[in-house]
Amino acid sequence: MSLTLRYSGGSLSWPGGAARAACGRAGVRAGKREGDGASPAGRFPLVSAFYRADRLAAPRCGLELMALSPELAWVDDPADPQYNRLVALPYPARHERLWRSDGLYDIAVVIGYNMDPVVPGAGSAIFLHVAREDFAPTEGCIAVARPVLARLLGLLGPGSAITIAP
Repeated sequence: MSLTLRYSGGSLSWPGGAARAACGRAGVRAGKREGDGASPAGRFPLVSAFYRADRLAAPRCGLELMALSPELAWVDDPADPQYNRLVALPYPARHERLWRSDGLYDIAVVIGYNMDPVVPGAGSAIFLHVAREDFAPTEGCIAVARPVLARLLGLLGPGSAITIAP
């Protein structure tokens, strides 16, 4: 199933629903840069999803779905050839571990921002993931409550996308 999500003004909406959401601490902006804390403005494909199999059963999802392991990370070093890509640890360049103790990546969807082609320094690891209980801002991702994200996964499939607007 193909679904288009829209983030704007603290809410994520889709045909037939809406939920509270958080974005980057620097808001939504065009011209996103690595480490600026902003969520990128625009329309992006939803590429794949991952989940913590030690914390929940494989969710129903029409996107490519991967179980996380402690050895997985996402490269956020613009000088590295694997920038904005999934890698296995140990990895020599700066990276973000996906195996988190805080539950934010128990379920996550990879937003296809800066992926085809990858532009070094334009931003990396932009996901739709589980929000903190207080919906505190993210580092640039979009975040919703875990039950909302679990429900949305079942509606996503090839052709699904997200529009991120201020």
